[in-house]
Amino acid sequence: MNPAAAERPRPKQWVEALVQARERMAHAAEIVVEGTLSRMVGLTLEAVGCEAAVGGRCLVDTAEGKQIEAEVVGFSGDKLFLMPTGDIRGVMQGARVIPTHSVSSMLMGDGLLGRVLDGAGRPLDGFGDLKCTERVSLTGEPLNPLMRRAIRDPLDVGVRSINALLAVGGGQRIGLFAGSGVGKSVLLGMMTRYTKADVTVVGLIGERGREVQDFVSNTLGPDGMRRAVVVATPADNPPLMRLHGAWLATAIAEYFRDRGLKVLLLLDSLTRFAQGRAAGDQGLSAVGIRAPAAIGGARRQQRPRRRVDHRVLHRAGGRR
Repeated sequence: MNPAAAERPRPKQWVEALVQARERMAHAAEIVVEGTLSRMVGLTLEAVGCEAAVGGRCLVDTAEGKQIEAEVVGFSGDKLFLMPTGDIRGVMQGARVIPTHSVSSMLMGDGLLGRVLDGAGRPLDGFGDLKCTERVSLTGEPLNPLMRRAIRDPLDVGVRSINALLAVGGGQRIGLFAGSGVGKSVLLGMMTRYTKADVTVVGLIGERGREVQDFVSNTLGPDGMRRAVVVATPADNPPLMRLHGAWLATAIAEYFRDRGLKVLLLLDSLTRFAQGRAAGDQGLSAVGIRAPAAIGGARRQQRPRRRVDHRVLHRAGGRR
């Protein structure tokens, strides 16, 4: 018998080796192709050498050894355009860009009641971590509007003048317009405390930091906070974080509504939400990405605002 032939692997050994290799590959870490930061114009970052879908998240290294999170908002050829969700100090040319292949989502549950969150879902009130287990995407989709129930039942907002002269129905959306300093936030706080709804979700988008504190402590107070969730993204937050604040407040309202509860959603204000979106569009224009004139200007600002409104309202049952 040839000794060399005896040393050759048999078919059974080949099969066992392939099975073991396949098991190792199944538990191997996913290969991540990293890129580098090539340009930064305003709040828009340009990265090359990596791939990520629009809406995906990336981590960008800073000179201090930290990492900031950024979201993919566009692409052109082999370039990705990112917008940061936090402070961009320390970012430098050639910084490493790492795609995380994650999307915007949030933990949901009854533990949200009585809490104050930022646009990323992090607690701002100092009461510890959220005790929630269900994870929900922030980018929900509206259902067929023909499935929405007609608005028939009145909604008691706790303000007699509104109930008598400007009745609001369950599932209806209304806009509150007035000049600065005439009491819009006070009126919203009254509606938050006294509306006969199971849960109230308040999105403070683009407000001054001191106004957020005043609204939570004085306007809402402990009684109003018991069945409320506040999402605050003050004016000093990046534009993308302000957009996330509105999306997060909408997603929270959808979550409780889908559980059969009556939900009141208040956004103060949609104007600053649209301004945050416009700032993002201006950042893309600065790096050479321009929208066609037919869809530019005010129409481009209105589209995300309509999407936030319709996500909450276009559901069977029409609760808001």
